[in-house]
Amino acid sequence: MRPEESWTRDARAVEMGGMRFWICCTWFAALNAFGAATAPGGDWQQLVGEARSAWRTNAAAALTLCDRAVAAAGTNAAPWMMRAAIEDSRRDYEKALKDVSEALRLEPRLMDAYQLRGTIQFKLSHFRESVQDFDRFLAYAPSQRPYHWQRGISLYYAGDYEGGRKQFELHESVNPNDVENAVWHFLCVARAIGVERARQLILKPGADARVPMAEVYELFAGKGSVEKVLSAATPRGGDDPVFYAHLYLGLYHEALKNKERAREHIDKAVAIGPNHYMGDVARVHAKLLKSR
Repeated sequence: MRPEESWTRDARAVEMGGMRFWICCTWFAALNAFGAATAPGGDWQQLVGEARSAWRTNAAAALTLCDRAVAAAGTNAAPWMMRAAIEDSRRDYEKALKDVSEALRLEPRLMDAYQLRGTIQFKLSHFRESVQDFDRFLAYAPSQRPYHWQRGISLYYAGDYEGGRKQFELHESVNPNDVENAVWHFLCVARAIGVERARQLILKPGADARVPMAEVYELFAGKGSVEKVLSAATPRGGDDPVFYAHLYLGLYHEALKNKERAREHIDKAVAIGPNHYMGDVARVHAKLLKSR
C-alpha cells in the first residue's frame, strides 16, 4: 500500500496506500452541499477554507481557525469534520474521534465521516468499531466494497479472519497486482487454519514493481528468505522500502509464532515512522505486541 492518500471528486480512484477504492465526492464538498443553506452568514465556510490552506504549513493555526468556524457554524458539520481531519493528521486521535462523531450527530448522512471515523477507530485499536464504521460507509456506497482494503485489515485485527480473507479476495478482483493484499490474505488464513495451509492458498498477484514486494511475496510463499527481503530493500535508498521490509518481516515472524523476532522488526518499522496508513498499522501493531 503506497503512502499517497488523496480524496478526489466525481468518482475518481482514491489512493489509500497501494490499494484503491472509489468515492463520489470529497467530504468538504459534500458538507458544503449539506450545510450552505443554513450557514450563518457564510463566515464559517471562509474560515474552513482558510484552515484548509493553513493546514499544510501550520496545523496549530489551522486548528484555531477551525475553532472559530465551529463557533460560527451553528448546526453545520463541516468545521467539526475539518478539525477532526487535522487532529487525525497530528495523531490526536481521541479529539479527532470526538469531533468526527459530532459531525455525524449533526449530519448522519455524511458517508465520508464514517470512513474517516473508521480509520481513527483503527488507530485507537478499536477494531470492531472500525469495521462497523467502514460498514456504515459501505451501506451508502456499496460499490466501494471491493476497494476497501482498510476494512480487511481492521477485520484481521478484530479477529474476524474469515471476513478478512473474503475482503482481500474481493480486493484482488480490482487490484490484482498488489503483493500486500496477498500477504494480508495469507495472514488471515494462517490465523484461521495454519501457516502451511496459508502457503498453499496464497493469492498469486501479478507484477508488483515496488521494492521489496517481490522478495516479500517469495518469503510468505515459502520460497524466499528474510535475508533476501532485507538485501533488496536496503541498497535502493529511501525509507519506505526499508519500512515495508521490516513491517512484513515482523508480520511474517508473528505468523510463525516467533514473538521476539516479530517485535524486533515491528519496532524497526515504527522507528522509521512513515506518516501514512501503513505506518499507522505498524504503530498499532507495536502497541498490541507491548500489551501482550
